[in-house]
Amino acid sequence: MQALTEQVYVDDIENDEDGMAEGLLDDSAIASVARPGTSLRVATAGGGSGGLQQAMRPSTQSGRPVTGFVRPGTQGSGAGSLEQALKTPRTASNARPVTSSSGRLVRLGTASMLSSPDGPFINLSRLNFSKYAPKPQMSRALFEYILYHENDVRTALQLAAMATEAHQFQDWWWKLQLARCYYKLGLFRDCEQQLRSAMKQQECLESYLLLGKVYTKLDQPLAAIDNYNQGLTKFPNDRCLLTGLARIQEGLGNLEKAAECYKDVLRYDAMNVEALASIATQYFYNDQPELALKLYRRLLQLGLASAELYTNLALCCFYAQQYDMCLTCFDRAITVAKKEELADVWYNLGHVALAVGDLSLSYQAFRLALSYNNDHAEAYNNLGVLELRRNNLEMARSFFQAASTLSPSMFEPHYNVAIMAERMGDLQSAYQSVNRAQQFFPNHSDSKDMLNALKVHFSEI
Repeated sequence: MQALTEQVYVDDIENDEDGMAEGLLDDSAIASVARPGTSLRVATAGGGSGGLQQAMRPSTQSGRPVTGFVRPGTQGSGAGSLEQALKTPRTASNARPVTSSSGRLVRLGTASMLSSPDGPFINLSRLNFSKYAPKPQMSRALFEYILYHENDVRTALQLAAMATEAHQFQDWWWKLQLARCYYKLGLFRDCEQQLRSAMKQQECLESYLLLGKVYTKLDQPLAAIDNYNQGLTKFPNDRCLLTGLARIQEGLGNLEKAAECYKDVLRYDAMNVEALASIATQYFYNDQPELALKLYRRLLQLGLASAELYTNLALCCFYAQQYDMCLTCFDRAITVAKKEELADVWYNLGHVALAVGDLSLSYQAFRLALSYNNDHAEAYNNLGVLELRRNNLEMARSFFQAASTLSPSMFEPHYNVAIMAERMGDLQSAYQSVNRAQQFFPNHSDSKDMLNALKVHFSEI
């Protein structure tokens, strides 16, 4: 039984991705309009604390700054309505499951059928749980088998409740398992209560990590930060707690604090890929490509030869004026890239072509990016700029419209439409578009200048 459990065991402490159903049907929100810096569901890429500027660091479809390491939840669209959720691009690079209980968990639940051609290894419906609950060794092994191998959370919860009662509510391990079952069922407040009770009896690292996930689900990042800090007082310099704290700070837009936490992680785990990639990204967007290049080379030495890494190396080489290595890294990235990764590689290559003045190569690169990913909003926006330079106004307008539809939090398409409308003499449309750009990025200086100039012009009429 334990051998079958080990075959399909998955560490469920790691952050898991919310499905569209969880995001739209969530009724645990306390306030409809959260205060700045107190919610993980509000876009933060419009300029805020820590010097975060959308013009310097790109954002995801949900309006959050691009992270240095792809984790579950970092590529979600952040749909706030059913209509927007159904329009979510269903591509291999950013598709979201309908619910978090589908996909991997469903496949794990069918693993028991492989253990015997006659059916499941254990028929759970015929077990008398009250007989096994008082026996610690048997009940714990049976619980893990039910939870991980059979993926029957309700039956596992029933066994955990009986075992907790059989041990007179004094066994912290069973309270932790109750909390794990409550978390999988979406009963986060009950999960929090069980974790608090377990922590009174035994200070356990897993309790702090799971409680941090609960507060993240409840959209209470400040409570999660307090929880991680309390855990660090009990377990100083723990890598998992520091990583969880860094992720919360990064989600709130406090990128400087997140980088400090990742640096603390590297002091105790010099080969942590997430910390190395996140710090390298922070250096790159802070105009320090040489330092980012050193960290990305370190990742390459660790054996992570991926298309994303070669693309980042190419960009660092380009901005560090090592042009001889730039195209070589791009060539290697195209060679090892999968089909869903080629869009971003060609998009970045188009940016390099723009920087050296080769507009024809950049246009072809952006077109190739769209051929691999038809929902690439940034490529649509840049193609619109190139068409605008060619005076193809209608084509440029259609590209800008597609970019703003695919990524509503981007300010560039609205600002470009405002520039195009101003050149055509349509000042009213320019005023409306630049107002939209200001809503998504209030600190954009060019938008401010255009808005002030239009206000002065309108006041003189």
